[in-house]
Amino acid sequence: MNRIEKVFNTINDKGEKAFVPYIMAGDGGLANLGERITFLERAGATAVEIGIPFSDPVADGPIIQEAGIRALKNNISLRDVIQAIRSIRPIIHIPIILMTYLNPVLAYGRDRCFEDCRNAGVDGFIIPDLPIEEEELLLEKADREGIELIRLVTLTSPVERIQEIAQRGKGFLYAVTVNGITGTRSEFHSQLGDYLQSIKEVSSIPVLAGFGISNPDQVRSISSYCDGVIVGSKIVQLFEQNKLDEIEALIGAVKKVNITG
Repeated sequence: MNRIEKVFNTINDKGEKAFVPYIMAGDGGLANLGERITFLERAGATAVEIGIPFSDPVADGPIIQEAGIRALKNNISLRDVIQAIRSIRPIIHIPIILMTYLNPVLAYGRDRCFEDCRNAGVDGFIIPDLPIEEEELLLEKADREGIELIRLVTLTSPVERIQEIAQRGKGFLYAVTVNGITGTRSEFHSQLGDYLQSIKEVSSIPVLAGFGISNPDQVRSISSYCDGVIVGSKIVQLFEQNKLDEIEALIGAVKKVNITG
């Protein structure tokens, strides 16, 4: 069983909610990657999503784009990140999920990429520009190496498509909470709760909400409708500002969820 499945089984048994922070690999250099993941794990993160810097990040908002630019200036590549993860994996216990785009994986070489990721201790991939209609490009290789492809659904996804996508996964389903790119938001669609609950009704795997979540109140509110949240831009920003106490407050907010569904 993949680490992602294991951790969500444990959370479900305890009746808890998940918190998955996103960080950009190489932002500030690769030397701090292990330190940041260790901090997030100790703060209570369920898993960690690690972004790979890319020159055309179509799903990323300004904060993450800027972090990617800083990392690219350090010449950070997917290969560099995988090697770094392999060196720090022995001290990290939570699942590690890479967020990248299709092009870097193809440039690396599909078979070699997933083989190296398995050897490094990577548990999953999020690839926003890989629709389910094209998953055959990577799915066999990922399955063979025991690496889970985390699929995304959006506010405009029909119920039938959500069901199809959910049936393909074993880790969790990534429910995008906004129409657009990543970035902090002061408010969300008035029907967001209904949207998340409707996904929960048709999904056999955990549902995590992401994009735009940036404060403890949003963490608590949105988590009450699903199985947890993914927070990216705010985590990246707080690491850049060295506000570690605020990161701890964000992660701790899932422990105080008012469960309404």
